[in-house]
Order: sequence, then C-alpha cells, then structure tokens
Amino acid sequence: MNIGFDAKRAYHNGTGLGFFSRVLIKLMAAHYPQHNYYLFNPKPGTLFQPETTNIREILPTQSLHKLLSSAWRSKWVTKDLQKLKIDLYHGPSQEIPRGIPQTGIASVVTIHDLFPELYPQDFKPIDVKIYRTKLRYACNYANKIMAISEETKGHIVEKYGTDPARIDVAYQSCDPIFNVIEGVDKKEVIREKYGLPQQFFLHVGTIIERKNLLNICKALKLVQEEIELPLVVVGKGSDYKEKVKQYLIDNQLEEKVIFLSDQLAARGKKPFIATEDFPGLYQLSTAMIYPSFYEGFGMPIIEAMSGGVPVITSTTSCMPEIAGDAAFLANPERPEEMAEGFRKFYGDASYRNAAIAKGLQNAERFSPGKYVQSVMNIYNSAL
Repeated sequence: MNIGFDAKRAYHNGTGLGFFSRVLIKLMAAHYPQHNYYLFNPKPGTLFQPETTNIREILPTQSLHKLLSSAWRSKWVTKDLQKLKIDLYHGPSQEIPRGIPQTGIASVVTIHDLFPELYPQDFKPIDVKIYRTKLRYACNYANKIMAISEETKGHIVEKYGTDPARIDVAYQSCDPIFNVIEGVDKKEVIREKYGLPQQFFLHVGTIIERKNLLNICKALKLVQEEIELPLVVVGKGSDYKEKVKQYLIDNQLEEKVIFLSDQLAARGKKPFIATEDFPGLYQLSTAMIYPSFYEGFGMPIIEAMSGGVPVITSTTSCMPEIAGDAAFLANPERPEEMAEGFRKFYGDASYRNAAIAKGLQNAERFSPGKYVQSVMNIYNSAL
C-alpha cells in the first residue's frame, strides 16, 4: 500500500504536532515495512531525517507550487497524490487537502484537540476562522477521523455533530527514547549540562493560562516551609509567563521557580532542551506536575511515567483517562490539592514508589506496538 502523509509538521515543527508526526511515521514504517510512505513536504526542512528506505520525501516541483507552497499543501497536492498512486492519505495535524474526495483516494485525519473552539478568546479571530474552516472540512470529508482521546472524540461530536461511528480513538505512544531508564552517569551529565539542582519538581509545557503554571506556583507557596525543592519549568511563554513571574516577585518565590530557558540564555547557551536529553531530565525530577485545565491528550504524562517518574495531574479533561490510577489527581482550580501531591511524593517514599510502579504499568497501554496496530486498523477501515 502507498500511504501519503501531510509532512509539514514533521519537517518544520519542533514541538507537539511535529513530535507526533515524526513518531507516527517512524513507527509505522518500522512496524509495517511492506508499505511505502510518501511524505508530502511543502518546502525543504531539517527536523526530520527518515531512517528507512520505505520513506520518501515529496516536494513541490512546479515553479508556481514552490512559490505558493501552502496552496500546494492544502489543495494542489491532490494531483501529486494521484500521480504517485497513493492509496491512503493521512493528515496528522487536523486537516486534509481540499478536493481529495474527488480523487477517490481514502483519507484519515487526526484530531488532537479543539482548543480554538473551546477557548476562542486565546486566539486571533482570523486564526479561529481558519481553524474552524479546515477542521469542519476534514471532519465532513475524511473517510475516517482518528481522535487521540475519548475526550477529543466527545468534543468533535458535540461541536460538529459528527457521527461517532466515523471516529476511532487511537492513543498515542511517546518516542521510544522515553522508555529507557537512564544510568546515573548519563543523568549527572544532563544535570551539569543544564545547571539543574540536586532535587526538583518538574513542569513541562508551553507557559500559557491553560497549562496552569500560576496555580502550581500557589501550591509551592503553600509548602514552602515544608519542602525546599524548587520547580523547574521547561517551556516558552510571553504575557502569561510575565504574570506568573510577577506573582513570584510579589510572594518572594523567585528562587523557588527556575525557568530553564531563561537560565540557559543567561549562561550564554541555547535556550532549549535537546530531544535526547528529555528522558534524563524527567528522570532527575522528584515528580512531574501537569495540572492543565484542558488537553487533547497530555503527552508529558506518558513521557514521565514511561521513565519511572511519578505524576501530579488534573481531575479534569482527558488527564484521568490517560493517567489512569497511576497519578496523583488534583483539581486544577485548587492549589491546596496540588500541594498535597507535592507532600506525598516528597515525604512518603512508599507512596512514591507505588506510584512509579503503577505509572510504568499504565505506560504499557500506550506502547508503540499497540499504537501502530490501532492506527493500521483505522487505515484499513478507511479503505
């Protein structure tokens, strides 16, 4: 079978959708080597380096298509799909090309979340309009919709009236590097490289209101007399980050929160974490806290658990669905509940060890083999 992918994110996005696309493509090509995988990339990029011979990058060749590469990706690419005899096309980032139903080529679209629908105030009006147009088209015309959680599936049905029978849930798998328990020496190299303290709590995610960093900081204030551990924050931010920083200043908590990108920049280093260092970074932490108000999936939960790191997360959205009974669940509106999670993982070794064991077991639900099997089942049902 010839399988095509919208590969813009794989080649050009260094964060969420890029990680998702790269992991998906690599796992499918490795587990199902009998198929050919065509990556339709609107312009050259360097973030993805395929490692198997059954993956082929396709770039626009006509001058007009190169000049208007976004139009090629969103519509004109259908001619290339037909020319290459693509049997199935997968849009892994919430959209499919216009006109693909007329080609007779089966299509699958992955829907990760409905953030602009649920939180339109957090986006520019033009971005919300573009998002809705692309997503509605994909939900109306894709042969199959792949939702990354039951939570996301429910929102698609609620917001767009899509027939639930057209939507299958396929839980993601994290990059296999997170399943490796790093040795002491490797972790110490990472600690020194990024200037990390001996013990710390960890928060991973873009610094925006939905990720709830301010309430994490309020929880830290509640335990500041009991627990000396700082919080290491990995992620970028702007206005909301400044709001959090002002809270820290007002409450004399500046030394309790380390914004890792800022610290690296201050040391004259590149302000980001190398992908291969993330597992060790997680595993150096006492616990990872991720109390978002809403997520489509919550990948850091699985990344942490896969490496034996206990997790504090939310009672809301998809977090209980993904974390199962392996995490400490806290109401994201209540810093006092997060503070209790800090106390449990810092002061109760037996509780922490039990959570680690449960987390490793829970992570098996999201193994690469189970993931690619569920995706291939969706592909076959779309044909």
